[in-house]
Amino acid sequence: MAECPHGFLSADKIHRVNLMKTLTKAVMAIALTGTAAMSYAAEIDVEITNVTTGTYFTPLLIAAHSDNQVVFEPGAAATAELQAMAEGGDISGIAEALSATGAVLEENPAAGLLMPGASTMVTLNTDNASGNDYLSIVAMLLPTNDGFVGLTHWEIPTEPGVYPIALNAYDAGTEANDEIRGSGAPGEAGLPVPPPLEDMVGMGGTGVSAEAEGFVHVHRGVLGDGDDEGGMSDIGFSQRWLNPVAQVVVTVK
Repeated sequence: MAECPHGFLSADKIHRVNLMKTLTKAVMAIALTGTAAMSYAAEIDVEITNVTTGTYFTPLLIAAHSDNQVVFEPGAAATAELQAMAEGGDISGIAEALSATGAVLEENPAAGLLMPGASTMVTLNTDNASGNDYLSIVAMLLPTNDGFVGLTHWEIPTEPGVYPIALNAYDAGTEANDEIRGSGAPGEAGLPVPPPLEDMVGMGGTGVSAEAEGFVHVHRGVLGDGDDEGGMSDIGFSQRWLNPVAQVVVTVK
């Protein structure tokens, strides 16, 4: 059919143009659907290594969670759940809060304390939870008052590969870093000393002059001293450390 006068398209050409537009929209829709399906990593391995020489990690919590969940935020006050973890190694409160939102969790993969130089690995599968695109990791550092190793709200890559991450130690800011023995209970002064550390931590310290900071921040490290039966601190020089305190390797499959 010939083209109409004055530059107007014939009915046949209009039909063909509309058909092309429909096909283009269909192709774009398929492409976007594929992008959405690949916008998260279905399975990842997470290996965690304690790179300190004399500090232990309490049971670890590793979680793949949604964008609107934040386990801790530097510069902000610690939640009650974070305080319980940072002062006494109790990860149950954080685990319950994340589980309620559909997060994928692994708790205590090392079956207890993660010793200096030791590693542990977990596999997280998010096939049934496509919104869990962020990774967080926490565990208390022993011996400290309220120190913890942490990764918060790290976006999991969608591209398969191996991704190394160095983790710092943080201070929950909920307890003064007096470096003397205590119950480890939230709100009570003193650092917990579980049996594996009994022979490594001193006693009779007078306490380091300190106050709770009131917000989460990068840990300054412990001061310690060389007197196992007195001095200022119950922490010995062998438990001193510098950041980073852990090496994490995330493998996206």
